[in-house]
Amino acid sequence: MLCEKVFSLNARLIIYHVLKKCKHFFKKILFFLLPTILPFIFRPPKPIPEEILNVQDAYLQAMLEEKGIVSLSGMTPLQQGIYLWKGDITRISSDAIVNPANSTMLGCFIPCHGCINNAIHSAAGIQLRLECSRIMEQQAKPETAGRAKITAAYNLPCRYILHTVGPLKCRKVSEKDCRLLASSYRSCLEIATARHLKSIAFCCISKGEFHFPSERAAEIAIQTVQDFIKQNKNNPEVIFNVFEDNDFGIYRRLLQ
Repeated sequence: MLCEKVFSLNARLIIYHVLKKCKHFFKKILFFLLPTILPFIFRPPKPIPEEILNVQDAYLQAMLEEKGIVSLSGMTPLQQGIYLWKGDITRISSDAIVNPANSTMLGCFIPCHGCINNAIHSAAGIQLRLECSRIMEQQAKPETAGRAKITAAYNLPCRYILHTVGPLKCRKVSEKDCRLLASSYRSCLEIATARHLKSIAFCCISKGEFHFPSERAAEIAIQTVQDFIKQNKNNPEVIFNVFEDNDFGIYRRLLQ
């Protein structure tokens, strides 16, 4: 099955990155231990008993109540229909939030990783990975950059999650990278408009783990959204969600 192959691939990638950071003394031990340990650290997308899901849902809802929900009504637009907010995207109660997915579409496979992909899957619950797995089984191939898919949001305060794979910068940013990043934003907006969604919160796609330069990524994000708003009717209101002070400063300057 595709998901089992993806799970196996991610396990090998994690082993590689851990060994790469370890001193030589520990590498031989870890080489033999990690394949045994990893299946107990994270689980592939497989069915889970309903009673476990109930416990999980109760816990995640309690955590959400403790964090607090942020609504669009508490934000001030910087431009017509465009907002900027700094904080945890899993707290936003917009119609949809955007998840910067990887090509597996199954969430982050590195335990306790600090990426937004992991934060969204963790706060939504196991059901999100299961739904993404069903989508990817039907697709039968990895997700390509620049496209988008929609799922339920489960334990998040938003209604839907839009998943998009942004370009991964392994070299100097090319025109193709810029086109793919713009396509990620546009694809999410097209789905949101087709579903008659009233609001959508974008994270900084490709900026973090995918290493796209902050300034250029923000320019593309803002320009793409502005162009879409000009060219289409009944657009959703857009929230640019950032987590770092540097990104907040960049977006605020570009939007004013």
